[in-house]
Amino acid sequence: MRGGRKTCPMCEGAVRNVDYKDEKTLGRFITERGKILPRRISGMCARHQRQVGTAIKRGRYLALLPYIAGHES
Repeated sequence: MRGGRKTCPMCEGAVRNVDYKDEKTLGRFITERGKILPRRISGMCARHQRQVGTAIKRGRYLALLPYIAGHES
């Protein structure tokens, strides 16, 4: 069974650029293990999926987001 197409949550909110400092928004697109959600699950368009992936990686580098969930250094 196939469901209907999801609409991009970023396009619905009229977000032009994704900010890596917005931990709350980026946290919606990370699994409980700390992995980036794939596009087919998050429902984002390709453009915003690329922006979110880059923003999550930048946030991880600056220690705003965890690389691995539950692992404190």
